[in-house]
Amino acid sequence: MSDAEAAALDPVTLAVLKGRLEQIVDEMDATLYRSAFNPTIAEAKDACHGLYDPVTGDTLVQGANGLPIFVGAMAFAVRAVIAKVKEDGDVADGDIFLFNDPYDGGTHLNDFRLVRPLFRNGEVFCWMASVGHWLDIGGNVAGGYNPKATESFQEGVRIPPVKLYEKGVLRKDIISILEANSRVPTSNWGDMNGQLNALELGVRRMVALLDEYGDQTIATAFTAFSDRSEALMRAAISALPDGSYSFSDVLDNDGIVDETLAVTLKATVEGDRMTLDFTGSSPACKGPINISRSTTVAACYVALKHLFTDVPANAGCLRPIDFVIPEGSILGAEAPKPVAGYTETILRLIGVIFGAIAQADPDRALGGPFGTINALSISGHDHGRRFVMFSFFGGGLGGSPKSDGLNHANNPISTATIPPVEILEAAYPVMFTRWGLRPDSAGPGCHRGGVGAVYEIETLRPSDVALLGERGKAPPFGVAGGGPAAMNRFYWQTDEGEESPPMVSKITDLHLPAGRRVRLESPGGGGWGDPLTRPVERVKRDVELGFVSVASAERDYGVILDKEGEIDIAATESRRKEHAK
Repeated sequence: MSDAEAAALDPVTLAVLKGRLEQIVDEMDATLYRSAFNPTIAEAKDACHGLYDPVTGDTLVQGANGLPIFVGAMAFAVRAVIAKVKEDGDVADGDIFLFNDPYDGGTHLNDFRLVRPLFRNGEVFCWMASVGHWLDIGGNVAGGYNPKATESFQEGVRIPPVKLYEKGVLRKDIISILEANSRVPTSNWGDMNGQLNALELGVRRMVALLDEYGDQTIATAFTAFSDRSEALMRAAISALPDGSYSFSDVLDNDGIVDETLAVTLKATVEGDRMTLDFTGSSPACKGPINISRSTTVAACYVALKHLFTDVPANAGCLRPIDFVIPEGSILGAEAPKPVAGYTETILRLIGVIFGAIAQADPDRALGGPFGTINALSISGHDHGRRFVMFSFFGGGLGGSPKSDGLNHANNPISTATIPPVEILEAAYPVMFTRWGLRPDSAGPGCHRGGVGAVYEIETLRPSDVALLGERGKAPPFGVAGGGPAAMNRFYWQTDEGEESPPMVSKITDLHLPAGRRVRLESPGGGGWGDPLTRPVERVKRDVELGFVSVASAERDYGVILDKEGEIDIAATESRRKEHAK
């Protein structure tokens, strides 16, 4: 970039281009959300799009609505495509690559990536990428979340980077392979076409922008965005005290062996650089909660964005970060280790980053989020037609120095929404008999955690049920004196009453007749600060809203209410003094 070019891109021009580029990606997101067949994309927005560097594959631009974990991981996906192009020596205008390899730029097998080059003057100007969660891609369990998988072959079909379109011509052999490996191929076909349409729209919008401003101006803007992101991240790290800060948390089990697994971090701050060292994390496990190195880096990207909100989300923000991810660990697994439940492990990873940075800067402390997506699959046949209902569910986020945690929110890996009950009931033979907040699930604190939820679902047809969840043994943690939240619970009806999984948060091979119910009770978020310092009027209001019981108000907050629900001031002052001792 010449001095003249840099000078031409004044702050106003950069701001305009930033908005225009982000708008392009937002439109791509919207195109897919409005055209996808399966509710996980169309309603929950389990997808994303982005623009990526033509040489390195680094993230250049992301939108406001796509899943952040996908944006970070897609940089590795684009690099995988770039490597294939170099190996084959073959890429042309109109080529579109498709793959879902979780060990080479992916996350798990359900997440299909489509990567398309944007050519200008015979060369790749940038890569455009789309990823969406397809409903079913084979494997032993409908929906892909197989809690008993011991290798990826039991989770579904694995596709390396291949050309879905070659010079603008659809390869029907690839379609035949995909169709033969899904219980619901029509759903996947609709989602794929939604992604293709999003990429086509992105190309048209980018070509128009390049024609308006010129290729060099946009390329210069890309460089400026990354450099500014790096500078802001270095400034944010420099504001932290130098030192090492350690934090560890556990996963319930791997679905095969009922033993907890550790995710351990030592974050070291030295000037304007930070090292995230995960040495001490458990070795790769038998069950499906391993993640690849690329997924670990992507999760760190998401956690840092939550903590340093002013830093723009592109590749520049990772330049001051060094990663130590032990090979062969649960955070650096290689094929064919199963990875279907990657969501559970990255949530624990994000949590330990929150915990470590809270030690370095209490003003950024966040209580642990509920930390599980509770991947629930209900499948069977409805009037001779195969159905697969896959969904994830909400819980509470952690309290912060500024506020209580969000109630019934989605996890910090994403900006996705929880699928509406009306959509799920309309699409599948199920009936929700309960969908509400879970009392006493929030971690106590001066700023309490968010409240979890209770979902009860009745099967209207004989169904197979599988759950891959977490937080059944170790609750979401509190910070700065805040308390832990309630743990995850799952039950189903039998002739003898209710049962729960032997593995606490994971089960498969559960066959239910029509008319039986399952109930999921999700965790809340961890609290922030001493609960005894929470204003008594706020505790009273929590009781009135049903977030906190009268017993919890007294036990956790030292607030005593009389039979009319009013605060007994004298008794409360006495109880708080007693607790303070």
